[in-house]
Amino acid sequence: MHSDELQKRLLELVRQPGYKPVKPRQIAKQLGISEDDTRELKRVIKQLMKHGQLTYGANHLVGPKATGGDGYRVTGVFRRVEAGFGFVRPAGSAPGADRTQDIFIAAGDAGDAATGDTVLVRLKQKTESRRPNPEGHIVEVIERQTHQFVGTYFEQDGTAYVRIDGLPFSQPILLGDPGAKNAAPDDKIVIEMVRFPEHGQEGEGVITEVLGPRGTPGVDTLSIIREFNLPEQFAEDALDEARRQAEAFDESIPPGRTDLTALVTITIDPVDARDFDDAISLERTDKGHWRLGVHIADVSHFVRPDTALDREAYQRGTSTYLPDRVIPMLPEIISNGLASLQPDRVRYTKTVFIEFTPEGIPVFTEPMSAAIKSDRRFTYEEIDSYLADPEAWRSKLDPKVHTLISSMRELASILRERRFRRGALELTMPEVKIDLDKQGRVDGAHLVVNTESHRIIEDFMLAANEAVAELLEKADLSFLRRVHMAPEPRKLRVLTEFVSGLGFQVESLESRFELQRLLALVQGKPEQRAVNYSLLRSLQRAVYSPEKEGHYALASECYGHFTSPIRRYPDLTIHRLLEAVMTGKKPHNDFGALAVLGEHCSDRERRSEAAERELTKVKLLEYLSSRVGLTLQAVVTGVEEFGLFAQGVDLPAEGLIHVSALSDDFYRYDRAAHTLSGHRSGNQYRLGDAIEVQVARVDVDRRELDLRIVGRGPGSVRPRRPDGKTERQEAQRRNEAKATKQSRAKGKGTTKRKK
Repeated sequence: MHSDELQKRLLELVRQPGYKPVKPRQIAKQLGISEDDTRELKRVIKQLMKHGQLTYGANHLVGPKATGGDGYRVTGVFRRVEAGFGFVRPAGSAPGADRTQDIFIAAGDAGDAATGDTVLVRLKQKTESRRPNPEGHIVEVIERQTHQFVGTYFEQDGTAYVRIDGLPFSQPILLGDPGAKNAAPDDKIVIEMVRFPEHGQEGEGVITEVLGPRGTPGVDTLSIIREFNLPEQFAEDALDEARRQAEAFDESIPPGRTDLTALVTITIDPVDARDFDDAISLERTDKGHWRLGVHIADVSHFVRPDTALDREAYQRGTSTYLPDRVIPMLPEIISNGLASLQPDRVRYTKTVFIEFTPEGIPVFTEPMSAAIKSDRRFTYEEIDSYLADPEAWRSKLDPKVHTLISSMRELASILRERRFRRGALELTMPEVKIDLDKQGRVDGAHLVVNTESHRIIEDFMLAANEAVAELLEKADLSFLRRVHMAPEPRKLRVLTEFVSGLGFQVESLESRFELQRLLALVQGKPEQRAVNYSLLRSLQRAVYSPEKEGHYALASECYGHFTSPIRRYPDLTIHRLLEAVMTGKKPHNDFGALAVLGEHCSDRERRSEAAERELTKVKLLEYLSSRVGLTLQAVVTGVEEFGLFAQGVDLPAEGLIHVSALSDDFYRYDRAAHTLSGHRSGNQYRLGDAIEVQVARVDVDRRELDLRIVGRGPGSVRPRRPDGKTERQEAQRRNEAKATKQSRAKGKGTTKRKK
């Protein structure tokens, strides 16, 4: 079917009265179109979205674009605040988007929607109110985020209640009989919602599990696992299958698998790594070319399609790395045993040899199923020590291994330079990880430094990912790409204005090369943090999709994930397709099914990251709950009309500084510049500012941290005038000029008196 005809029929469908937003596959069924036309339909949907005629957002539900006016409907995700009212973020809004476009929902107009639900909103007629947001009321909950919630049990007047963690509901939820499942006051419990609360009507739930007393070691982690519905134990049939695989594996090398056990290979991983899914080899050819070998654990050998292991891997989608434990995608028999590239053990790999010219230009890629025997397991710290003083390591290493590491450094540097020449971006965002004691409680934090050893491995993994993606594209196969869409031009224009306000002379930041120049320009300067934060908020989130959209940050037109099949399901699917290409088989290649799979894997990735962030937040709040008054160096991570969000530099707790706590001045909000500005000169706070804060209030159950500013931090950013000076510098100049003028006037007066 021609795209014009598809577009016409699609718009007729979504504009019908009573149409409910659904996914593209459901639209295809409603239109009764073929599989081939379904692929074109997805392209048409994306084009209409870009032109503002459709919304295409949470869970990829497709609906008509709301443009304002009475009766217009829009889909989005609802979030409720403590006072009972809430906001709906329209579908298609990117993280960090302009929040004045969020739809205000009064408490009486929210129905029984809970935070996180996907809802359908009818917009109200615009009024003369001063509220900047459009207003509406929820007419339908399209999809519940969950029916399971975690909270703290309590009793009042002989009735049992639960106060749900966080802010999904503004009021406690009524339970059945007091003491059900032996719940005691202050226990953390899991409930299933029977009736969601509405305005004027309390919600009701039943206890499904008692996790243990609030504050007991480990209960916080269990609470997050239940809240995000993370899997724990593997199904017994999957474990049985993993055991059978272990019994059958004898380190022999079967026909059809290339024996590379004599090739010098090494692994480089964190010191506490338990699974090793990538190894490196590197040689020079007779022509003087580089021959890089990237050897990835062949998980596809053990995890076959349509098996119990595959079902578990698919459902989990990814391994989840919580602060105090890992929830793996595959049983440890596979992930830490059979598939892990342990030193001096024969292990199966999907290997890609990439030949580069001396200048780092890839000229040939050869994939194969292979077997290797890693010569040495290195930690990042050991490689950094080697790079700092190679001669000190000469006596510690086999000469071939010593030469290999030196060559790796040289080639990685060449590849990195080429990547940056084509426009790749590298943000400088320091990452702080919390340290836990044996009880799982916070006892400190440390900075995760991205050293040269990390960058070497990253350079080689990027090269392998790109090489494999290009092989599959040349084979005309659809596959799960790692897609990172270009930022919206509007956001880049706002970013241009923002950095110009900091005093940096830049051309349009819609050019990636100008972005590169800006990042280099602010490197090591006080404004570095502010610029990096602002750019990060301008970028879109990377997702898995078969769409040919490319990866903006890497400046790559063709990119997919191949290098971590132990912990990412998309990589496993790439391995299977690569096997089909190598063996000449024609794989089942359904673009529509891949699109659905991409949505699933992206959703699982978001769930894992959110669970990790939330548990880190809970542990930090528990730590700070006994330290009210503690002073922290922090950085402004968000600026809103109601106040500032700030995160600790040494301890990565994020809290709110409400505008009412900024009592030294009256502040106004400038959303384009990400600033709160006072009337007095120099009183301004903007994204990335370094400040000193004090812990004012902690509520662990509601996940709230209130801070107050006690001073400016080192390297705090100040607004710049057109002449390039900061307001503080200009004020200082005026004061000095005034003092000089007064001094001269005083001197003249003295002279007259003497005369």
